Amino acid sequence: MRIGLAYNEKPESGVTSDAYAEWDDPSTIDAVEQALGFFGRVVRLEADEFFPQKLALARPDIVFNMAEGLHGPAREAHVPAICEYLNIPYTGSDPLALALTLHKGRTKEILAYRGVPTAPFRVVERVVDLERIPLPFPLFVKPVAEGSGKGIFVNNLCGNPAALAERVLFLLERYQQPVLVETYLPGREFTVAILGNGAETRCLPIVGFDFATLPAGAPPVYGYEAKWIWDTPEHQLAIFQCPLPADASESLQREIERVALDAYQALGCRDWCRIDVRVDRFGVPNIVELNPLPGIIPDPQMNSCFPKAARVAGYGYDELIQEVVRIAWKRITGRVLALSTAAVSA
Repeated sequence: MRIGLAYNEKPESGVTSDAYAEWDDPSTIDAVEQALGFFGRVVRLEADEFFPQKLALARPDIVFNMAEGLHGPAREAHVPAICEYLNIPYTGSDPLALALTLHKGRTKEILAYRGVPTAPFRVVERVVDLERIPLPFPLFVKPVAEGSGKGIFVNNLCGNPAALAERVLFLLERYQQPVLVETYLPGREFTVAILGNGAETRCLPIVGFDFATLPAGAPPVYGYEAKWIWDTPEHQLAIFQCPLPADASESLQREIERVALDAYQALGCRDWCRIDVRVDRFGVPNIVELNPLPGIIPDPQMNSCFPKAARVAGYGYDELIQEVVRIAWKRITGRVLALSTAAVSA
């Protein structure tokens, strides 16, 4: 069996902006390749401008897609769209789901229509549009089509019109895209890793956030600073709780899982996804966003939520990656995929 590995690799150190925050380090790409190697031969397919030609020549039996794409608000949809054009199977969600979930405004429109709780919001294209926003302060703002903490900074929490106008203008100019303005949810935050399709869809153990571990005075926001600046190998943030502490009631956990699964179905996700949830002032879990291309950093000391939840569920890193392939293969073919005899004996 030949498995294509579609990815975007972060450039060498020296880039100080958040431009490549979504892309993967070489160590992650290597770890995924090793896990996939138990099924057969792995063909690396970097998702650059030559990806279509490389994929057409390789013709793998299936593509493991972890590529974030290069340009535009639908960039995460490019690799699966090319796979579909060439009639090559791939893991994960389809182009429509990936395009919708990357655009936070479109995501929330669908969630609201389907009755899945999400914070009230508006999508702003110009600062002047703020004059017509009927939302009470505090408000939180973020670029409408970014991931991995890009454009999400501690001062994006706005307590008055002046702060809101300043941050929206900054984000509009820096990221050259609309800005999502939404009601701030003051409750606890969680993230839910999901595996499967149809009746076999299941949640892995919920990961909670302990914002008390952030630097003194920092607002309870898991944004760019917490992901990429404050959390270092030398000074690690013990921000994640998995399994959850005893003060997270069973009823709250079941409700978090319910709304996460509802969101997964509403956006048409497949095989796997990580969904961020935050509790509003009434104690109701609300969907923040969906991540159908979840981060999968292999190092247990790094704060990568999907592998963390998987370890608590009993999956090693290789087993997690292999489970995603098995789930996708069963969805596509109806058959169970076994590990390569040669790989197992080696």
